[in-house]
Amino acid sequence: MGGGATRLYNTLTQTFSGSSSPLSIPPSYLSPHQPTLTNLDSDFCLQKSSPICPLDPVELLQQCEEALRDRPPHLHRNFVYINNGDDVASIPIRVMQWNILAQALGVGVDNFVRCPLEALSWSRRRSLILEEILAYRPHILCLQEVDHYYDTFQPVLANLGYSSHFCPKPWSPCLDVEGNSGPDGCALFFDESRFELLDSVNIRLSAMMIPTNQVAVVTTLRCRSSGRYVCIAATHLKARSGWEWFRSAQGSDLLWHLQNLVQKLGGGNSNVKVPLLICGDFNAVPSEEVYRRFASSPLGLDSAYKKLSQDGVSEPEYTTWKIRGTGECCCTLDYIWYTKDTLRVDAVLDIPDEEQIGPNRLPSYSYPSDHLSLVCDFSFREKE
Repeated sequence: MGGGATRLYNTLTQTFSGSSSPLSIPPSYLSPHQPTLTNLDSDFCLQKSSPICPLDPVELLQQCEEALRDRPPHLHRNFVYINNGDDVASIPIRVMQWNILAQALGVGVDNFVRCPLEALSWSRRRSLILEEILAYRPHILCLQEVDHYYDTFQPVLANLGYSSHFCPKPWSPCLDVEGNSGPDGCALFFDESRFELLDSVNIRLSAMMIPTNQVAVVTTLRCRSSGRYVCIAATHLKARSGWEWFRSAQGSDLLWHLQNLVQKLGGGNSNVKVPLLICGDFNAVPSEEVYRRFASSPLGLDSAYKKLSQDGVSEPEYTTWKIRGTGECCCTLDYIWYTKDTLRVDAVLDIPDEEQIGPNRLPSYSYPSDHLSLVCDFSFREKE
């Protein structure tokens, strides 16, 4: 391990020594192939001294960049600022949505034929994922395909000031991969300096009343500066062509849960508008029924990334671009939905072009996932 990487991981190991109690890993998630409390990520367990709590995000970002100094140029992305036609001063809420690619799936079954195996190593991908998060420092972070929650993301991000909730898939395909680190699932993180936790629930999505393998984390927060409530959902719907009806049913189930929650938060008064964000890998292109269900929902939802288009109604050309053994896939599957009556989009992170992504597509030496992160700045609309 090079000097930069060693310094990075020595810093990260201090997240464990600064804790007064061991990480709480539900026994049902453990197997002979999964990490235990005494078998955490070895790169994080090099030193057990001089706890730093919290970690300095700027210094950690610099160490990530130093550890990755031999990689190709980082994808260059800019924020596009939206002219909303008003001058109401507000503090933006930054939201990141990202399917980070489960490590077990990336090296085990996803068959990215144009991605070198070295680029899929966990030591490299971990640094790239952390770098991406640290570069944008979201206040709310929604992740899918998280299979290193307990040994990596929960402890590291906790020491950066994030609280979080994780919901594993009931039958995660990661568990079928030799040497896996546990089940993958959805994780939702929030900046404790900006938000206070009110409630969080894990939902196993159903299709036609039948429980499925897909899940959602739904968290309700109170903004510390404004006192406003905001409800956030992170989800990951069923993949693969031919399952469109299934995704539509899962989406309907999630909308049903969210409608009930919003009604409860509003005290049963339909005139009380509760800000809502729904982030996820929907595995659905915009022409699918599940997309139309969200777009026409009585919750009053809109898709934030439509703000990048000239007409304001078109999604980006792609949020994922990969080459597997079965062929090339370039399409939009990931979304940040928001309630347009209560939230305003102030800025959207643009999508890198084909030249930046490169001929071998994603993942790559410069980017750790086959999905691009989506990042938006929101602000609360004034109450009527």
